[in-house]
Amino acid sequence: MNKIKKRYVLLYAGLLLFLICLSAYGIQAKAADKEGRILFISSYSYSWETVQRQISGVENRVGNNIVVDYEFMDTKRINDEVSSRQFYEGLAYRLSKVEPYDAVILGDDPALLFGLQYREELFDEIPLIFEGVNDTELAISAAQDPMITGIIEKLSIANNIELGMKLNPSAKKVAVILDNSITGMAVKREYYRYAREYPELEFTDINASELTLNQLRQKISMVGKNTILIYVLMTENASGKQYSEKEAIHFIMNNAKVPVFSMLEGGIGDGFIGGNVASMYKSGEIAAEIAVGIINGAKIREMGVKESPNIYCIDQLVVKKFGLTMPDMPENSEIINYQPTFLERNKEVVIPAAVLIFTMLSVVCWAMYDNLKRRKLMEELEEARKIMEAASQHDFLTGLGNRSKFMEDIENLIDTNTPCSIMMLDIDHFKHINDTYGHTAGDEALKQLAERLKGMQTPILTPYRFAGDEFIIILKSSQNKIKEKSAIQCHQLFGEPFMLAGEKRKVGGSIGIASYPADAGSIEQLIICADDAMYQVKKRGRNNFAFYKTNVNETQENENGGSLCTK
Repeated sequence: MNKIKKRYVLLYAGLLLFLICLSAYGIQAKAADKEGRILFISSYSYSWETVQRQISGVENRVGNNIVVDYEFMDTKRINDEVSSRQFYEGLAYRLSKVEPYDAVILGDDPALLFGLQYREELFDEIPLIFEGVNDTELAISAAQDPMITGIIEKLSIANNIELGMKLNPSAKKVAVILDNSITGMAVKREYYRYAREYPELEFTDINASELTLNQLRQKISMVGKNTILIYVLMTENASGKQYSEKEAIHFIMNNAKVPVFSMLEGGIGDGFIGGNVASMYKSGEIAAEIAVGIINGAKIREMGVKESPNIYCIDQLVVKKFGLTMPDMPENSEIINYQPTFLERNKEVVIPAAVLIFTMLSVVCWAMYDNLKRRKLMEELEEARKIMEAASQHDFLTGLGNRSKFMEDIENLIDTNTPCSIMMLDIDHFKHINDTYGHTAGDEALKQLAERLKGMQTPILTPYRFAGDEFIIILKSSQNKIKEKSAIQCHQLFGEPFMLAGEKRKVGGSIGIASYPADAGSIEQLIICADDAMYQVKKRGRNNFAFYKTNVNETQENENGGSLCTK
C-alpha cells in the first residue's frame, strides 16, 4: 500500500513540475510575442547600400509583431539648415499623427546629432539607439543620457594599413579617398592621428569635395604602386556632382591603377581588394536586438555602448590581378572569389599523409600559435595605450593640443627657468556667431582659426585650444621684438574673412600677451596676466593685442596697433 501511495505522490509531483514549466514557457513566449513600434531614422537615403544593409540587419532581428517605420534625412545629397529644418517639421507632423514609438534607432552621425538636437521636442522619454556613428566622442557623450545607447562604427584605419603593408611590403605612402561630409571629416581626423604610429609612411588624402571631376580622376589615376589606397566615401566633388555609392565605386575602379582597400562592405566584390570592414548588417542586427529587448522590458541603462563588429574580407581574384601574394588572414575572415589550392583539389590523396605529419607537428604549431597570439595581444595593448595617450592631449574638434597638453608644456618651461611668453586669444563676439549662424558655424570658425594657427607653428611657437573659443600660444622667447612680431602675425590671422554658414564673414580676435619671468613667476599668475591683458583689449574695443606690463602707470599705444596693458 505504501508503495502505491509513493507512486501517486511521485506522479502528482511530476505533473505539478510539468505544469510549472509549461506556465513559465507560456509567460516567456508571451513576453517574446509582445507587440511594439520602432522608428528607424537614417542619415542618408535608401539608395545607399550601407543603409540597405542596416535595414536588412534590423528586419532580421524583429518579429512580425513589431512595426518598424523608416525616415530618411538624405544628408548625402543636401545637408544644410533648411533641409534639416524641413525634415524636423515633417517628422514632427508625422509623429503627431501616429501612435508613439517604443524605441528610435538613429543610423549614422547626422541622425544622432538630429536626435540630440530635438530630444525634448520629438523623443522625450523615448529610448534612442544609435548605430553606424563614427564620432566616438559624440557617441560616448550622448550615452551619458540614461535613455541613450548604441553602437560606435569603428573603422579600423590601423588594421587596413597593416593589411596593405602585408600585401605591399614596399609601400611608402598611404592615401584615403574621402569628402567633407560629417563621416568623412571624422575619419580624416582619426586617420591623421595614425601618422605618428607609422613614421615610415607618408600620409595623404584625396578629398573629393575639394576637386573637380578631372582633378579627381587625375589624382586617383596618379596614385603609384608604392601607395596603400583606402576608400572611405565619396558623395560629391567640387563641381557639385553627387555620387551614389555604386557610382563612386565605379568611378574609382575605372581610374585607380592600384588595389583599393575599403573599411566598409561596399565595393568588395565589385573591384575593391577588401580590407578590415565594419559590417553595417551586423550593426543593424545589434541595434534591433537592443530595441526589441527594451520593448520586452529590458532597461536601456543596463546596455552599454558597443563597437561595430569588424571582419576581414578579401577578394582573391583582385589579389591575383595585381600579382600580389595572399596574406595569412585572421580567423573568421571572408575570402571572396576563393580559388582552391592544390591541397584542396587533391585532399583524398594528401589527407592520410597530412594526418601523420600534423600529429607530429601539432605540439610545435600550438606553441607557435599561442606565442603569436600573445605577441599580437601585447601589440594591440601598446597601440591602444598610444592612441589613448594621444587623444588625451589633443582637442578633438581642432586637432590642436588641449589645455592638458598646454599645462604640461608650459610647466616644463617654467620648471627649467626657460624665459617664455604666452598669448591668450579668443574670438570676439563668439556667442553672437553661435546665436546668429548656429553652433555648426561656431565650430567651423574654431576649426578655421585653428588651421591658421597651425600655419604659424614653428619650433619656438606652439598653439593650443585652451577652452571654449579661447586659444593660447606658447612662445619660447621673452624678447620684445620676437613677441611683438608674433603678436602682429597672430592678429593678422583675422585679416582674412571666415566662412560662416557658406558665406564670408569678418571675424575679430582679442589677444593678450604675458611673459615669464618678467610678468609672472608661476603658471597660474602668467595665465592671469595674459587674460588680464586680453580683457583690456576687449575693454578698448576688441580686435587688437596688448602686452601685460607691471609697475607702469599708463597705457601706451603700440605703433602696430597693439597696446601695452598696464597694471
